[in-house]
Amino acid sequence: MQAEIELKLELSAQAAEIFAQWPPLLTLDGETATLHATYFDTPDHQLAHQGVSLRIRRSGRRRIQTVKANGRGGAGLFARDEWERPVRGDTPVLDDGNPVAALLGDAVADVVPVFAVIVERRTWLVPQDGALIELVLDRGVVRAGDREEPICEIELELKNGAPAALFALARRIDADVPVRTGVLSKSERGYRLTKALPKAHKAEPVRLDPDMTTGDAFGRIVALCLRHYRLNEGLLLEGYVPAALHQARVAIRRLRTALSLFGPLLRAEEVAGFQGELRWLAHVLGEARDLDVLSVDDAAGYAVLEAARTQAHARVLQWLGAARVRMLMLDLTQWLADGAGLGDEAAQPIAPFAADRLRKRRKRVAKGGKHMKRLSDEARHAVRKDAKKLRYASEYFGDLFPAKTARRYKRFIGKLEAMQDRLGKLNDLVTAPATLARIGLAREADMADKPKLLRAAAKAHGKLVEAQPFWS
Repeated sequence: MQAEIELKLELSAQAAEIFAQWPPLLTLDGETATLHATYFDTPDHQLAHQGVSLRIRRSGRRRIQTVKANGRGGAGLFARDEWERPVRGDTPVLDDGNPVAALLGDAVADVVPVFAVIVERRTWLVPQDGALIELVLDRGVVRAGDREEPICEIELELKNGAPAALFALARRIDADVPVRTGVLSKSERGYRLTKALPKAHKAEPVRLDPDMTTGDAFGRIVALCLRHYRLNEGLLLEGYVPAALHQARVAIRRLRTALSLFGPLLRAEEVAGFQGELRWLAHVLGEARDLDVLSVDDAAGYAVLEAARTQAHARVLQWLGAARVRMLMLDLTQWLADGAGLGDEAAQPIAPFAADRLRKRRKRVAKGGKHMKRLSDEARHAVRKDAKKLRYASEYFGDLFPAKTARRYKRFIGKLEAMQDRLGKLNDLVTAPATLARIGLAREADMADKPKLLRAAAKAHGKLVEAQPFWS
């Protein structure tokens, strides 16, 4: 078994054509090979569910079987365990030399081909800042049954030296050819083709262990937030989809919440810099989202709204194509890989830290919404934002507390969601007129439902305050 550290970058087919002639590569000796990899699993994908991939890759007459496990590619940086061995045919060898047989038990007999990856691979060894990096350009296709998806990506694998060199090389590349951090492995791409393709990606569950350090928990949470964002950004770049934009915006909010939750352990000036850029990106996405959820009754107003939406969508795609956004994601990925400036306090167990942060977040929501009916619209919106942060924190830390609190957790989340729903409806009611006015549609605000919504929000807040915390 060996460990590998690699940074995956995605690029368009057009950009790959340009990159193949990138001047720094022209002075280096490179290799070209056609690779055909078949991925195996049980019919119900038991290996994939356990975070393991099994493939046999053929290049010429040579066949190499590879098992990869525990890949942590949430932020674009992959570090994982790997088992390799040569094989003679196209049937996997599943013995004590890798963990597959132990993981599957009797189901090992059910392993079958699931999908194939065929790429032209060009490889160079690139020196960078005293390190040596294997640079791979893969162009080809993933094929599962009668469905297929193109692949166009760069992999930077550290052979020796510091991981910072991977990011320095990525920035050199992006200066000439636009690239983005990649969060999907080839095996994930293949498995995606075996089911219906999503219009958007929701946040994946955060699995934390009570014995995990606070620093490791932070790394896992942020990596998943970056993955959540990049998966939806990828969908948006293929064609604007409102659901994908919404989830990209949710990912940014969840990431900002994570930076705030762990703020006491982080360097304030670094967090402030990232928060500023993330706030800007959230605003860019928010302008389009406000129009996506807006509705008007008359045909003339609808035409104006559709024109405004088209313009807003174009602005989103323009900004997503900008180096500012690409480098923000790369900067965050490197910051995370470098340890995010965490000090000795990050070595403490996560559970006590999480309980303290949850307690403070709950107190803030309880106090802020105490006189819900008398609050100004702005103050009530602040309570709504605090409730979102409490929910994200609860979702991050829910695994840390004993199983006996599972019901308490579900009840708490349910009451929190109920309050968010009421406050969300109130916010839509009071902000719609301003949004309409911004696009030239003056409408009188109909506030007939506001008293009823206020009562419902106050009642939901009271039930949340009465709910027993799941962390104590």
